[in-house]
Amino acid sequence: MNLRKITWRCLFVVLVFCILGVSAEAKSKRDYNGPYAGEYLNRVAFPLGGIGAGMVCLEGAGALSHVSVRNKMDIFNEPFAFSALCVKGKTNVARILEGPVPGWKVFGNPGTGNGAGNRTYGFPRFKEAEFLARFPYGTIDLKDPNVPLKVQIVGWSPFIPGDVDNSSLPVGALEYHFRNPTNHAIEAVFSFHTTNFMKIGDKGDSILSIPNGFALWQNGTEENPENEGAFAAFVDDGSTVVDHCWFRGGWFDARTLVWEAIQKGESIANPAQAGSSPGASLYTPFTVQPREEKVVRLLLCWYAPKTNIRFGEDRKDESCDETCECATSKFHIPWYAGRFGSVSEAADYWRQNFDELRKKSALFRDTFYDATLPEEVIEAAAANLTILKSPTVQRQTDGRLWCYEGCHDLGGCCHGSCTHVWNYAQAICHLFPSLERSLRQTEYHESQSKEGLQAFRAGLPIRPVSAFWGRAASDGQLGGIMKAYREWRISGDTIWLKTLWPKIKESLAYCIKTFDPREKGVLEEPHHNTYDIEFWGPDGMCSSFYLGALSAAIEMGKEMGEDVSHYQTLLEKGKQYLETQLYDGEYFIQTIATEGLNEEFKPLDVSNNGPGYEDIIQKLNHQGPKYQYGNGCISDGVLGFWLAHMCGLDGNIVDREKIRSNLSAIYKYNLKHDLSEHANPQRPSYAVGNEGGLLLCTWPKGNSLSLPFVYSNEVWTGIEYQVASHLMLEGFVREGLDIVRTCRDRYDGRIRNPFNEYECGHWYARAMSSYGMLQGLTGVRYDAVTKTLFIDSNVGKNFRSFLSTESGFGTVGLKNGKPFVEVKMGAIDIANCVVSGKAMDI
Repeated sequence: MNLRKITWRCLFVVLVFCILGVSAEAKSKRDYNGPYAGEYLNRVAFPLGGIGAGMVCLEGAGALSHVSVRNKMDIFNEPFAFSALCVKGKTNVARILEGPVPGWKVFGNPGTGNGAGNRTYGFPRFKEAEFLARFPYGTIDLKDPNVPLKVQIVGWSPFIPGDVDNSSLPVGALEYHFRNPTNHAIEAVFSFHTTNFMKIGDKGDSILSIPNGFALWQNGTEENPENEGAFAAFVDDGSTVVDHCWFRGGWFDARTLVWEAIQKGESIANPAQAGSSPGASLYTPFTVQPREEKVVRLLLCWYAPKTNIRFGEDRKDESCDETCECATSKFHIPWYAGRFGSVSEAADYWRQNFDELRKKSALFRDTFYDATLPEEVIEAAAANLTILKSPTVQRQTDGRLWCYEGCHDLGGCCHGSCTHVWNYAQAICHLFPSLERSLRQTEYHESQSKEGLQAFRAGLPIRPVSAFWGRAASDGQLGGIMKAYREWRISGDTIWLKTLWPKIKESLAYCIKTFDPREKGVLEEPHHNTYDIEFWGPDGMCSSFYLGALSAAIEMGKEMGEDVSHYQTLLEKGKQYLETQLYDGEYFIQTIATEGLNEEFKPLDVSNNGPGYEDIIQKLNHQGPKYQYGNGCISDGVLGFWLAHMCGLDGNIVDREKIRSNLSAIYKYNLKHDLSEHANPQRPSYAVGNEGGLLLCTWPKGNSLSLPFVYSNEVWTGIEYQVASHLMLEGFVREGLDIVRTCRDRYDGRIRNPFNEYECGHWYARAMSSYGMLQGLTGVRYDAVTKTLFIDSNVGKNFRSFLSTESGFGTVGLKNGKPFVEVKMGAIDIANCVVSGKAMDI
């Protein structure tokens, strides 16, 4: 054998091993939008609940956790509550209806050092579990060789685009499916058991009776009326037996006797007793015939009608009128408390409307997932819809939306529907347009002063409040102008726009006067933004918002029949400024400025630190104010132009090739597939070690600042998705998908919950930018003003995708280049269709 043959054979063997290695690695990863099993099941916790109503999470193995039903987050609230199954026979087989306990829970959580005596981990359970998410449904398949039934759990809560109130119910359902694959009948008992986790303090708690179930109850007091709360659990089977009061013993007596009853297949009937109860159970005996199935529906419903939640400092120049929520209560009252008078009323509604709500929610699910878009995009968009079921979102009794940015472990994080954070979120405006319009209503009425300054954090109850830090958020206030345009086009309601238009003009006038007083068409004076600091001098990021807002104002002003020449002049100046003075040949930058401004720059005091920092402080003062980005490549560099696209404006407000170049630079410089060598002195847990992520900013051309803007070394999923969506809009689909995969690989269930993309808190709102990827890939947008459907596909001439409008939802797409729409609920009035700029019949 000659040397050449040996060489080629060696290369062939190496190639084969490389291919096999890649294949093995690829197979070790779960499929996007596929099931979670094994190590990928570790952190899965899927929210059930309503918009602004709180949540209970169904974990991947079947446990209930994150129980947050008192109008605030309670992330570690995993009560002693579980469902169980006993299959009767010569030897009964009893199991908790859950899979294996994830290893991280056994030790490390609060209380585990004392043996986790308040947990259910010690009970027998199924050997295997697998979880599949099809929002708003989560399905668990349980397997155990000793259990003769095939067991499946389907958890869900109502979610119906356009039907805000039924999507805001404080409810959830767990459907337990028991299928008999054998040739003989099987007798079994389903049961549900829980301590009274609504209990606060040592008195006032009890367990009440409701049909086929029970209600955990805690009374409020004069000092703490917000303690009032109830949680109902019931089934739809009349043969159910209820134990309203566990054995009142010591130590672990009650739990020991509960398990004994489960194991024996007994059903303990015990009426409600006066006073406190250790816990309650319900038992549903059933027989399932060969090859048949029995379904037990466990319905959950909660009711906490009072809170001590209040945010915002009242404005001294204005007072509330009778339309303000605070005219009714000093504190926040959840929407459902205005709809229902008690937990029993809410439970009755849930019971009576269950089938219809299930049918409509399933129709949404089936329509949303009837898509041919990349699975990682569908997974990301759907996973972040769970934010709407988390305590991040609140609704007050008049139905208006009010939101945090995210949630701390024990409450909301960063209050007030923060305008610059919620700029990124693109889901609510399409799925529940009336809710999104309520945010604009708050911004332009209660939150806007007579001078046009908007408090970028709204008060709760919603009312006039002073501006946070005494400043307007430039990106939030200008983004709101584009979003007002978007809401008009989505709703088709020109009358609504007319009522808002005077306030929109006041807002824009304030921004011009405050941030661009010399009318250069860019933001020059210090301007607050989403990084919680001020940028000094013109920058591409915030000026892209300015140009987008001017473009929106021009279009709205024309509709109002007004002279918009001033806006047009500013827009032309701004275009020229960005293209000639803020474009470095590859991307848009910031020109840090301290001279020639109305606001005075105050250098750092050298004497405020020891002599060892004298040179450093002199360097910082030479660079200008702290927390800028200068010639850095910032991932939000053309954010305002992306938002313009999302709002139905022409996103190519400046030279399109320069925008495309900026996006390419962001992908080139800021996406890292391995962060092992990246130094992040800020908040590292968003992406760390050998994980990948899109950095907020890099300085590829040198001149990095000593103290650049806060968070610059971090990775935020909301920014990853907006960049991915923008890349897709501009035809860079491969690059966009690379970012999405890198992001979702961090949220694969092993280390992080796939349904909790956190930033400044859990279930962080910015991540709903992921919904914008539907538009990014397909260019699908419906304009209700002109009744026009727009399609500009970047995924070929054949695709199917989800479409939600003010009046209905369905499937939209192209078949061999020809547009089609399949309306599944409501109606969508389409008079015109434009495909890639060309009018076409539909």
